[in-house]
Amino acid sequence: MIMPRGTSQLLLPANPWFIGASLFLALLMNMVPVGRWPGLPDFLAITLVFWNVHQPRRVGVGWAFVFGLLMDVHQGALLGQHALAYSLLAFGAVALHRRLLWFTLGAQALHVLPLFVLAHVVAMVVRVMVGGMWPGWASLVAPLAEALLWPLAALLLLAPQRRAPDPDAHRPL
Repeated sequence: MIMPRGTSQLLLPANPWFIGASLFLALLMNMVPVGRWPGLPDFLAITLVFWNVHQPRRVGVGWAFVFGLLMDVHQGALLGQHALAYSLLAFGAVALHRRLLWFTLGAQALHVLPLFVLAHVVAMVVRVMVGGMWPGWASLVAPLAEALLWPLAALLLLAPQRRAPDPDAHRPL
């Protein structure tokens, strides 16, 4: 098998418990009451896109929809606003997942930036259509922050898969 250029070593299979724990932790990070700053990144969106790219059979559009409903209930938003945005985000990530892994982390961040912009624009359009307040153009800073956090998220979420299954002094892998 030809290895993609962005990866330098073989990875172990992802642990389903780690995937679930990382998604739950990202959900909790989104629920922390820090106020609504316009450029605050959506940690759940970053984590969903990451696992949709790296494990599309385990984390798909259905999980994105469920987490979107949880965010809608938590924020008191229109039921389905975040669910629609996260579902579109997950669909785009699954559609790009084979191509995206061939690039370096910086190039991957540039490729997922339009997905994050689309998700935020869809959420804003839905909010405005039902009579909500316009959040302002400053809220489009969040997709940039999410794209800048992509390499850090990739390093953190792939770290458990990089360890050797049973380390040995005589084996380089």
